[in-house]
Amino acid sequence: MDLLIVEDERRMVELLRKGFSEEGHSVSCALDGSEGLRKVRERHFDVVILDIMMPRMDGFEMARRMRAEGDPTPVLMLTAKDSVPDVVQGLDLGADDYVIKPFSFDELLLRVCAVHRRGDTSKTRLEVGDLIMNLSTHQVHQGDRRINLSRTEYLLLERLMRDAGEVVPREALIASLGRDVSGNTLEAFVRLLRHKIDGEGRERLIHTVRGVGYLVSEEQAL
Repeated sequence: MDLLIVEDERRMVELLRKGFSEEGHSVSCALDGSEGLRKVRERHFDVVILDIMMPRMDGFEMARRMRAEGDPTPVLMLTAKDSVPDVVQGLDLGADDYVIKPFSFDELLLRVCAVHRRGDTSKTRLEVGDLIMNLSTHQVHQGDRRINLSRTEYLLLERLMRDAGEVVPREALIASLGRDVSGNTLEAFVRLLRHKIDGEGRERLIHTVRGVGYLVSEEQAL
């Protein structure tokens, strides 16, 4: 992957540059949002790793300007702020995912790979076991059975299937709906989706990771 790291802490920049370079990725760096925005305007990157708190232009503003200019590059935000409003603000502005500091490099690498996969617009379908989602027709089948989903159920399932095998935080699922819903409402939608996907003695695919979020997987969640 061709990565852009936008982070004002030089030590963090060097650690991330070294780590991703050792994994075989190409890495460019910027020390604030203004420099980062200039670089994404000049060339294409596969993923932008974007810190929130920076001088001159913070990560929120850089993400907002990227999306306002029509730049679809996947954005993963780094933040020391772990409150829901800050996380949701970043997602609402167009970020694809976030990682809260401190984090392990292995976790960050997995999340970067995940947002890169989601940004691959060449995909026309998603598959988990016998569950297939056609992204062109918006039809969902499980084996020979067609599953009729509401718009909200479809958006939730698409978000989960794009990160199949990985936990999707509750806040990210809420943001994927394009509107503000409560945690209880999200749980209600997940129950409805489970009834259609996991009901009638079929193998369970939608799993809950308590205190974090949900995932779609053929294997049981830990």
